[in-house]
Amino acid sequence: MKRHKKLLLLFLALAAGVFALACAGGSRDNANTTALTTVSPPPVQVLSLVPRPQNIVDLMKQRGEQDQAKPLLRIISPAKDAVINGSTVAVKLDLAGDLKGYQPHKDPATGKGNHIHVILDNQPYEAYYELGQPFELRNVVAGNHTLRVFPSRPWHESYKNDGAFQMVTFTVKGGGDATKPTTTNTGQTMANNNTAASAKLSPEGKEMPASKGGDVDPKKPLLTYSRPKGEYKGADADPIMIDFWLSNAKLKGDGGEYQVRYVIDDDNPRMIDKWEPIWLSGWISGKHTVRLELLDKDGKPTDNGCYNTTTREITVAR
Repeated sequence: MKRHKKLLLLFLALAAGVFALACAGGSRDNANTTALTTVSPPPVQVLSLVPRPQNIVDLMKQRGEQDQAKPLLRIISPAKDAVINGSTVAVKLDLAGDLKGYQPHKDPATGKGNHIHVILDNQPYEAYYELGQPFELRNVVAGNHTLRVFPSRPWHESYKNDGAFQMVTFTVKGGGDATKPTTTNTGQTMANNNTAASAKLSPEGKEMPASKGGDVDPKKPLLTYSRPKGEYKGADADPIMIDFWLSNAKLKGDGGEYQVRYVIDDDNPRMIDKWEPIWLSGWISGKHTVRLELLDKDGKPTDNGCYNTTTREITVAR
């Protein structure tokens, strides 16, 4: 009996030890399992074409006939082929045509309103709201330059009637400091002249190299990039509009032979066959590149002063 009791006690002890080891191992396994962090895959951006946003449709109704206006612009200064001594260039515009109430003006309450897009060389535009107030380009570097202007709505959709778009080339002698940006008289950056530091200069994609205004032929097909531009936040971050001005060319959907190709973040290229704005939905937060290209009837990029292929960087914060 005593021997049997000893064997029984030994067996129970061994069983308890095995159980303890199993529990200890289980605890370690549980601890390791708990320590593991589930890594979610990065979000994938899938952009899709959507109709004009309802808030813009509602705003168009409130504006009455303005969106049927046919504004005509004329560049008074700088004059065509003008030679300007010094680094300051005064921009003066004349607005006429069948305006139907259209007038550039910024609403102090909303910070929005009709305006003119003013583009120096192939840099992103700056908005000109009050035509009765001075608009100057300061620290313009020496060389040939191009000025392009066209009227826009409060949500930056351009008017596309004949006579709305104007362009002049001019030459600056004794220009400004090439290590500093060209600005407006109100301090807005019009061009970054120091391309080596461009990536850190402006949040609005003003990193394009200085263009040669004299290389642009006003009689050749010309694509002028307009939107998107800058930073998009909140409700403005989705959808986002793509818009441009087209000169001396007609797209296939409008009875011509050209196409506009757009590429977002080096993704698959897509085509625009009608000259009208498009809206893209599905943007994820972060920085994005947008490239617009004008293609000929054979699907090849056209060239006009290096303006017909333009890339901008935008920021989306949702």
